[in-house]
Amino acid sequence: MNLRHMEVFRAVMLTGSISGAAQLLHVSQPAVSKLLAHAARQSRLVLFERIKGRLVPTPEAQQLYQEVEKLWRGVERVRDVTRSLGDPSSGVLRLGVSASLGTYLVPRAVALLYERHAHIKVSMEVLIAPIMVEALLDQSAHLGIAMQPIDHPNLAAVRSFSCGLACVMRSDHRLAAKREIVPRDLSAERVISSPASTPYGQSLRRAYGTAARSAKLDVEVRSAASACWFAQAGAGIAVVDRAAVAGQSFSGLVVRPFRCRELLEVRVLRNAHRPLPLQHQHFCEAFEQAWTESMG
Repeated sequence: MNLRHMEVFRAVMLTGSISGAAQLLHVSQPAVSKLLAHAARQSRLVLFERIKGRLVPTPEAQQLYQEVEKLWRGVERVRDVTRSLGDPSSGVLRLGVSASLGTYLVPRAVALLYERHAHIKVSMEVLIAPIMVEALLDQSAHLGIAMQPIDHPNLAAVRSFSCGLACVMRSDHRLAAKREIVPRDLSAERVISSPASTPYGQSLRRAYGTAARSAKLDVEVRSAASACWFAQAGAGIAVVDRAAVAGQSFSGLVVRPFRCRELLEVRVLRNAHRPLPLQHQHFCEAFEQAWTESMG
């Protein structure tokens, strides 16, 4: 399979049809069918089966797609570099971010960045820690903005920040009248939390202290944003990192400081073996400004 075969195969996998792939690639449907058939012959694989008029990928195609998708990150990176070299005033900044930081702080930093670089293109993707590491190492992400420490010998921290916690609830909740929330206030409350098997969930359990024994930890979610949505709907209260609720990101929620000793660490990460271009440095400065504005 050559690169064009892979592009057509990937397009069919993404769209689920010959017509969808043709629209995505801006070519005719017969051209897609011809290239897909040639790719199957070249690879000696049955890539798709037609079931009730639909193209269904075979297990071999699913496994091949995983490898093609990894390769495509490199292809997109080459395209970005080509565009950047052709027009030094522009370029693409690829960010991998933890979910909490994508709700307001990173968008605000990008807005500040545009005040200095009006033509740069920004691509942001929410990534869990292992995938963020992989993306930074293979340069499909230029910078990672991570909640909780990510330690890797080939990654370096450009900036580091300490992040406290906040308690969020609806305005009609009895705790909304308090100026700050302390762990004992959680007793007998339904608390929307994160799984104890995750670093974030472990940090929350330490923050709850002994109140974790009497609190009703009935709802578990994987991100602070999800916890806020559940609290918005009246499913309980949530303790989340302050970054997730910066900039009044969630309407209808009361946000109160959660007084405890637990602090989370936020790091801006880069590949330690790659130079940091000036535009990337400017983003780091913009993120620090956004952090100072919103977090104090």
